[in-house]
Amino acid sequence: MTSNTPSAPRRGSTLTIWTPEDKAFWEKEGEAIAKLNLWISVPALFLAFAVWQVWSVVAVSLPGLGFQYSTNQLFWLAAAPALSGATLRIFYSFMVPLVGGRRWTAISTASLLIPAIGIGVAVQDPATPYPTMLILALLCGLGGGNFSSSMANISYFFPKDRKGSALGVNAGLGNLGVSVVQFLSPIVVTVGLLGIFGGEPQTISQGGVQVQVWMQNAAFIWVPWIALTSVVAWFGMNDVADAKASVAAQAAIFVQPHNWIMCLLYLGTFGSFIGFAAGFPLLIKGLFPAVNPLAYAWLGPLVGALVRPFGGWLADKVGGGVVTFWNFLVMALAVLGVLWFLPKGTGSYALAWGPQAGSFTGFFLMFLVLFVTTGIGNGSTFRMIPVIFNQLATQGAGKDAASQAAALKEGNVLGAAAVGFAGALGAYGGFFIPKSYGSSIASTGGPEAALWVFSAFYLLCAVVTWWCYARRNAAMPC
Repeated sequence: MTSNTPSAPRRGSTLTIWTPEDKAFWEKEGEAIAKLNLWISVPALFLAFAVWQVWSVVAVSLPGLGFQYSTNQLFWLAAAPALSGATLRIFYSFMVPLVGGRRWTAISTASLLIPAIGIGVAVQDPATPYPTMLILALLCGLGGGNFSSSMANISYFFPKDRKGSALGVNAGLGNLGVSVVQFLSPIVVTVGLLGIFGGEPQTISQGGVQVQVWMQNAAFIWVPWIALTSVVAWFGMNDVADAKASVAAQAAIFVQPHNWIMCLLYLGTFGSFIGFAAGFPLLIKGLFPAVNPLAYAWLGPLVGALVRPFGGWLADKVGGGVVTFWNFLVMALAVLGVLWFLPKGTGSYALAWGPQAGSFTGFFLMFLVLFVTTGIGNGSTFRMIPVIFNQLATQGAGKDAASQAAALKEGNVLGAAAVGFAGALGAYGGFFIPKSYGSSIASTGGPEAALWVFSAFYLLCAVVTWWCYARRNAAMPC
């Protein structure tokens, strides 16, 4: 489209003309609109991650509140939100073209009120049945589902040379919700912030001293922000008319091998990020009982989230395939580092090398490396997906401007669907990693078996990335 492109007319909040690849349009008004939608999307996604991961904190605290749940039941509460969230992502990934990004962001954000209020009520009564808690944990998956629709929505707003950075900012700052909920919750539960609206305190023992806590604040603290952000999204964001597409049209991604390859790679990056975040507090508590897990666990998700925009930016500069390949190699080595610093002699897979008593400092630093690499990989893989589908669409199109424009529109629709669907399958890592820890500990006495599997999986991902995207003469260099 030429530089005489008319201003994007609006029908209500719908953009009937949206051509971000037209530089004149982008500079005149497209960039401002895209950034507005991005900066409303970020807090909505932040809240979604906070609600999704609130159980990583609450599950650790339940025994001290008088809840008589087994260790396995606690691991289930930490893992269940990832299971439901990943499943919901499959459906959420197709919702933006059906409902509209503005409408769906507002609706899906408002849905977070259900688990936030429910958890705040349930944790005040130690007699709450375990099935009720498990249902509330599964409902937190509403927050996990939001990621796929949010990323698909933002991908429509930016030109292809800015998608990696934009998606990295949206996801990276959104991912901060994981770290903030783990950092903020131990603080807000110590004060009756909400007055008569927050309920009565509970009494727990800390170091032999009886103290009062308001555990319900870990959930209630998000309620007003969820309500406010839902309203802002409804009135401040936009729907893109060209983003409309049926489920059948989007389903074309399922016959494209690159869709499934990228699902595998994203499982290795984001699946690891959310899985490590969910299981980190319980793993620290089990391996190093003298350490307060909530004093350290939040740092891992923090660095992983902060570095994600850098991963997208770096992929924009040097190529997503190259960044992703080297990133997986570092991940495999970092897992070996974790194994080195584990306490020895606790299970049938106990290692003869490394400090026999283990080292929490070394263990923690190696996990920080893992969180950094998951963040970089999250950014680089999500930059790869829209580039791949745009290339696939334009390769078979005519060379005239009209054909290329139509192909680019199709590529954007399919790329957005693939981004959402990869996010869905990747999120299952949030379930499998905590459960792998639990299964490994139950069967061998330690987490070593699970960690060896993780390292081998990252090597597999590195090989797949190199062959398909990073090597010279790769089928789809990106």
